Amino acid sequence: MPRSTGAEATATCGEKRRGRIRRAFAAAFPLTLPIMAGFVFLGLACGVYTHALGLPVWVPTLMSALIFAGSAEFVVASMLTGAFNPVQVFLTVFVVNARHLFYGLSMLARFRDTGRKRPYLIFGMCDETFSITYAADPPAGVDRGWFMFFVTVLNQLYWVVGCTLGGVFGALLDVQTEGLSFAMTALFVVIFLDQWLKEKNHAMAVAGIALSALMLLVFGPDNFTIPAMLAILAAATVLRERLEPVIGLAGEEPATDAATSEKDGDAR
Repeated sequence: MPRSTGAEATATCGEKRRGRIRRAFAAAFPLTLPIMAGFVFLGLACGVYTHALGLPVWVPTLMSALIFAGSAEFVVASMLTGAFNPVQVFLTVFVVNARHLFYGLSMLARFRDTGRKRPYLIFGMCDETFSITYAADPPAGVDRGWFMFFVTVLNQLYWVVGCTLGGVFGALLDVQTEGLSFAMTALFVVIFLDQWLKEKNHAMAVAGIALSALMLLVFGPDNFTIPAMLAILAAATVLRERLEPVIGLAGEEPATDAATSEKDGDAR
């Protein structure tokens, strides 16, 4: 029997890798469609708002590509029109996005074996991406690392497209933005309901709602986010041993064998 040459082996490896990538994209894309609807709409609002402040048409696109944090981009856009104060901008954006610290802690195990994709997965983490990559399991045979990568990159692409269109429309049309911000609230409600239906145990969901409501009463609408996050983290820590067997976190394998082999290939 003729032996396969090195070129043939390389071609076979490449075909297998492309197959893993295609399967991961096919699994990730349908899950991001609801996010696309919300992100394009909110991106339009962000782009229009940025132009209304008097900033150039390319600023929304640049912010969506380099910052990729919806609420923070609204804040940064307003600060760009004021006095130069980088320390204030840093502190404000840090407080607005402090919740991402908790997302990162939750995703440490899942990002462990993702190879070269890991830096972008960390950069591209947002509320909606976290909700999918944490709660959704890729189908059998689908590489988890590539699955999370495509969820992340597709969500950012939707946001970049929305912000770009908003900047262009804002320059061409007189658009009213009143009420557009409610789309973010509606999107979070849909994500919460989707996770509620998937989870068998709702203890942490109920605790999260109750603690957030309590912190809202104590600290008010402008200052309750971080205290609520800390309270939820404390509750999750206390209830961890009881919740892990129920929701399947104990002994979780963050990556499949395919993901591990993919990491080895990415590291080359």
